[in-house]
Amino acid sequence: MALLKNDIDFMSPKVRLVTGSVSFLVIIFFLITIVVKGFELGLDFTAGTLIEVGYSEEVNPEDVRRQLVDNGFVDATVVTFGSDRDVLVRLPVEDSDSSQMSDAASSMGVEVLAVLSANSATPVELRRSEFVGPRVGSELTEQAALAVLMAMLIIMIYVAIRFQYKFGVSAVAALMHDVVVVLGVISLFEISFDLTTLAALLAVIGYSINDSIVVFDRVRENLRSARSSSIEFIINHSLNQVLVRSFATSFTTLLALWAMFIVGGEAIYSFSLSLIVGVSVGFFTSLFIACNFLMYLKISKEDVAVLVRDTTEIDSTP
Repeated sequence: MALLKNDIDFMSPKVRLVTGSVSFLVIIFFLITIVVKGFELGLDFTAGTLIEVGYSEEVNPEDVRRQLVDNGFVDATVVTFGSDRDVLVRLPVEDSDSSQMSDAASSMGVEVLAVLSANSATPVELRRSEFVGPRVGSELTEQAALAVLMAMLIIMIYVAIRFQYKFGVSAVAALMHDVVVVLGVISLFEISFDLTTLAALLAVIGYSINDSIVVFDRVRENLRSARSSSIEFIINHSLNQVLVRSFATSFTTLLALWAMFIVGGEAIYSFSLSLIVGVSVGFFTSLFIACNFLMYLKISKEDVAVLVRDTTEIDSTP
């Protein structure tokens, strides 16, 4: 059997060498970035005070931050959420005494409100002022890492049982590829890593495994039914069969994510950007990387063969 004229040769040795090398270099680069730069953890993972204020008119968050910096709140982070009139002010703290800082959070909110009111021509309303302690942040950090690891472990077990262990290993390897890229982009561009970013990371894991399972299901069926003995041809043909579906799904998902990124504001900036990177990389991974691992693991027809009981002797019994 020969490849159709319109088929793309995903699994040729040259293409696999190029895509595998590029992915390897990208992963190494992002791992170094993560180790060197680390993450800009949000208040969900570190100690600090969160203050929410509301303006009666639209306000520029940069102007608000400048007002706070000029009045001694040097490390203040200001973002809008919901609308351009709703502002979140994050203030990191060095004091590790949660009880003292919890008591001081309300007074700090009053101080911030006084500064913003003095520099605003319209009324400013203090809606909430709360403290996130380092103890809670430490617990959230451990639970976040555990959630990602548990998700990957459960996915590998499911795919190994549902398909075959080589598919499970390949699926998790592809997922780790996507997770490292997303985390690397977050670290490289110093995007605040908070609970919304963690939610986006878990969503990327779910999206990527769904794409990989669609590809693996087609590969398994073709391995069972195709007459060709060439594993390279069978996998390549399977990828071409799901190419249009994968492209359409990724494209329509990215349209929605770009809309969120453009008009959603700072409140969902890290969430939408992480998903945009994850969906884009996931499309590439499902086509070039996931099945590349299958080739390295030497997947064969015997691995997915369906055992059929021989009933000839039973049927011939009088």
